[in-house]
Amino acid sequence: MLRALDIRDILIIDHLELNFQPGLNVLTGETGAGKSILLDSLGFVLGWRGRAELVRQGAKQGEVLAEFDLTPDHPAHAVLAEAGLPGGDTLLLRRVNTAEGRKTAWVNDRRCSGEVLRALSDTLLELHGQHDDRGLLNPRGHRAMLDEFAGLGDMLATVRDRWATASRARKAVEETRVALEAIRAEEDFLRHAVAELDALDPQPGEDAALDQRRREMQSAERIRGDIQRAQGILTDGAEAALGDAQRWLEGVSDQAENALDAPIAALLRAMIELGEAQDGVARVLDGLDFNPGELEESEERLFAIRALARKHDVLPDDLGGYAETLRRKLTAVDAGDQDLANQEAALAEAEAAYAGAAAQLSAARRETAAALDTAVMAELAPLKMERAVFETRLTDAEPGPEGKDAVAFTVATNPGAPAGPLNKIASGGELSRFLLALKVCLRGETGNQTMIFDEIDRGVGGATADAVGRRLKSLAEGSQVLVVTHSPQVAAQGAHHWRVQKQVIDGQTLSQVVPLDEGERVDELARMVSGDTITPEARAAAKALLTG
Repeated sequence: MLRALDIRDILIIDHLELNFQPGLNVLTGETGAGKSILLDSLGFVLGWRGRAELVRQGAKQGEVLAEFDLTPDHPAHAVLAEAGLPGGDTLLLRRVNTAEGRKTAWVNDRRCSGEVLRALSDTLLELHGQHDDRGLLNPRGHRAMLDEFAGLGDMLATVRDRWATASRARKAVEETRVALEAIRAEEDFLRHAVAELDALDPQPGEDAALDQRRREMQSAERIRGDIQRAQGILTDGAEAALGDAQRWLEGVSDQAENALDAPIAALLRAMIELGEAQDGVARVLDGLDFNPGELEESEERLFAIRALARKHDVLPDDLGGYAETLRRKLTAVDAGDQDLANQEAALAEAEAAYAGAAAQLSAARRETAAALDTAVMAELAPLKMERAVFETRLTDAEPGPEGKDAVAFTVATNPGAPAGPLNKIASGGELSRFLLALKVCLRGETGNQTMIFDEIDRGVGGATADAVGRRLKSLAEGSQVLVVTHSPQVAAQGAHHWRVQKQVIDGQTLSQVVPLDEGERVDELARMVSGDTITPEARAAAKALLTG
């Protein structure tokens, strides 16, 4: 609810403080007194696009401050949270326009953009008039209004949920198809590469082992002859010579009086070392024994492993892991068709669930559309439009999270006349009454918003104006409605009444807004009835309007 509006140095307003109340707030005044300036000022602080030059002549800057009361469930809280702005029960909007045209805005004393102001505006206030293009005249919002009128929130939530489920399933199918197409494009290569790798079956470390064995076999051919000749000398010549020397020395050892004991002991040790040398050479020769075909086989396998590694641009030791990667891709190809079939079945099920929920929503909308048409028609009769026809039309639309329906409010002002959109068929006065009738029927839609009707009663008078006023009063019950009006019948229904007037102060024309008490209301209504000269008859008529 709009609680207060503080305007400084805007157009012909030097300083104006207004405190609004719940219920029907009425602003009246002569043409040109400045009623439209109040709406311009309110639109400015809410970020609406309006006049380029707002600052009062001679002032450095103009400023507007608006205070709103917020209920705990007010949608403005979500806008504040998304923008990272402080919330609370009270919302303070402040916007300054310098004489040079620079605009600055604050929300709860925190700087913000005009975009944030406009987002808050959509939750705070609704303006209706003969050129309304933000609310009821905008066909894009008619479907939401119909759903709100019918209380289809739960059904709509189900449709949105099933649309989201179907969208996820559709995305999964598409991703699987793309992935399968990419894998199938290399399926022949995968199968050939896996078969080739499986046939060779390279093992980690095998490349190094084969290379070492190949080198050993190549060198064995070069050194085997020399080792065999050395073995012959060690086995035959050296062993026999040492044996003969040992026997000769032992034969004369007694005669040498133990002088040969040490040499004989050395010969024994030499015999032992000789035996170890013979064993070592024999073991080396045994290790050099190989099948001549083994070298060829080792070289062929080593070269095959290295060729595959170069072909697939991996290290030889990584061929096994690479083969497993290719094998998993092949498994995906083999299993992909079944996965795709399962996902397509899930998509079909999700689309069927969505179609069923959307069909139920469409049926409920059609039933509700008839009820809304009946309700609006009942409101049009007291507004002297009993011959007009209001119709809520549903047509097929592209499926989406809101269902499959396009909704548009159409009217025919006379029997037999073609029906068409509200803003193209109705005249100014008729349009105002259509809007009011619709708003009365849809009052539950904007319980958190302040509604402003700018001369919505233009073009009507007498009993019709009285009916307009009574419906505005009814609409304001439990909410807040601001009405700018020239109709005394409408003004008489207000719970709170302000007069907008001009005064010349120190040679400057300034606009003022004066709250009226009961006596002043009589005078204002009498002026609206008779003009500048207030007659006793006009005063009596004004009193009758206030008490009627």
